[in-house]
Amino acid sequence: MATLSAVTSRASTTPTHLWVIGIVALLWNAFGAVDYLMTVTENEAYMSSFTEAQRAYFYSFPVWAISAWALAVWSAVFGSVALLLRRRWAVGLFAVSLLSMLVSSLYTFGLSEGVKVMGGGLGQWLFTLAIWLVAIGLYFYARAQRAQGVLR
Repeated sequence: MATLSAVTSRASTTPTHLWVIGIVALLWNAFGAVDYLMTVTENEAYMSSFTEAQRAYFYSFPVWAISAWALAVWSAVFGSVALLLRRRWAVGLFAVSLLSMLVSSLYTFGLSEGVKVMGGGLGQWLFTLAIWLVAIGLYFYARAQRAQGVLR
């Protein structure tokens, strides 16, 4: 069992930016997890904001696309938790999330009518860009923290 001095020492050596980024990352990725869960469970209240064509599109995802989406979302959530716990495996989890996002994006943007069905407007592209930038940023942030010895 950790002594009070060991806990205090660990907390004092953790940079403040790790707590800020870790908490924001967890909240951001939790939103992705809620979106995933509400969509795959076909939650009526949540899905009612989408058109019938959009709901049909989501409900027709092949198993491999749903699996890639799930892996992307949950590895990012667990990566955020690992970051807050200062665990070096946060890097691997964020890498898995990125690779899974690539597969998921391949389906959405290349193998399906996802862009057309969702409207393909500037907002969709900007939100997708934001998701990618955050995911890439978290991966490189975790790598840097591992290299500096913050993640164990």
